[in-house]
Amino acid sequence: MSFSASVLTLYPEMFPGALGLSLAGRALVSGTWSLEAIQIRDFASDRHRTVDDTPAGGGAGMVMRADVLASAIDHASPEGDPRPRLLMSPRGKPLTQARVRELAAGPGVVIVCGRFEGVDQRVIDARVLEEVSVGDFILSGGEPAALVLLDAVVRLLPGVMGNAVSGDEESFENGVLEHPHYTRPQEFEGRQIPEVLTSGNHKNIAAWRRRESERLTRERRPDLLAAQPLVK
Repeated sequence: MSFSASVLTLYPEMFPGALGLSLAGRALVSGTWSLEAIQIRDFASDRHRTVDDTPAGGGAGMVMRADVLASAIDHASPEGDPRPRLLMSPRGKPLTQARVRELAAGPGVVIVCGRFEGVDQRVIDARVLEEVSVGDFILSGGEPAALVLLDAVVRLLPGVMGNAVSGDEESFENGVLEHPHYTRPQEFEGRQIPEVLTSGNHKNIAAWRRRESERLTRERRPDLLAAQPLVK
């Protein structure tokens, strides 16, 4: 069974976007995964296809209606659908590589892309939406975040990356940032490839890479190092 993604959005034309290119695009064409972009407005009941209303209690902006969004979710994910339901939201739990791997190992995802000031809390509770954030910043809507999440997941599906172990030493896979990379030429503008990388001593190379990963992590993301064993 292929990985199946359903995206609920007010802008279905934004999909597949970048996901139709490169590794994800080839996997989409080959059937390794599928993508359905569903227009939320199709589930509005009035002639204006209204999907939002003013916030209860007052305040700026508009809020996505619970009834319209619930109908869209029920259509995309009927009873018995095993796929997790995600809501892209800046107040959600931060997306991690571990969660990405969990999603990639599953049957797919249903992703709700919020707009305006947010989504009525009642539909979040009633349809058990898992709120997911891709960073501590605000986007115009959930669509760019959904593209990011799907890109991260799809590249881990079996057969998408040419080498099955390509992702094993990437940033966050082992709790640290990825080590620096080098390739030919041997010298570039007076800068040499570190000698250890051309020594042929794989034990020393592995130790160097781990130390460099820890150095970069210590400088840029010290929060990741708390539970990591240090290389002597």
